[in-house]
Amino acid sequence: MKNAFPRERRLALRWSCSVLLLTLAFAPLGCKRQQTGQGASAMASTIHMGDPQTAPQLTSGFYGIEQNAWRWTARRFSLVLRPPLGASQKGATLQLRLTVPPVIVEKLKNVSLSATIGGSALPPETYTQAGDYTYTRDVAPPLLAGQSVRVDFQLDKSIPPSGADLRDLGVVVLSAGLELK
Repeated sequence: MKNAFPRERRLALRWSCSVLLLTLAFAPLGCKRQQTGQGASAMASTIHMGDPQTAPQLTSGFYGIEQNAWRWTARRFSLVLRPPLGASQKGATLQLRLTVPPVIVEKLKNVSLSATIGGSALPPETYTQAGDYTYTRDVAPPLLAGQSVRVDFQLDKSIPPSGADLRDLGVVVLSAGLELK
């Protein structure tokens, strides 16, 4: 019995089937890449200041990334966080990892940091020495009921713009986040 398709037609058919099989084989990889991209742009519960993808969550008072790890803040700075799953029932802990640079203590002697979340004021903390700190405050469940929560921070003083640096300098922030209690 003679083959019903000429040689060229058989090669074209094989080629088409091969391309289709390769497309189907690699389709899941494309889907995973797309899902990863969507997840990366989703709002985070914790923001690392060295991650440029979380910059949209920094609403005001943050300067550019320095040394791929941290950002200076102004006297007032704000950000938006996604409450962790279950936080509207259990509450969460707000944590701001920061550094008080020596220049701040030299010029200002001390600095006090306070925060407001969902319109509720959180207790301030005063720093009298240069160093690394974590501002940690409990957040009540009712303040975490939405898809996102805005956190406003304020320092009682900062270094005003001067000379070549036209920024209002507060503290250095490494990360900010909400952790489920």
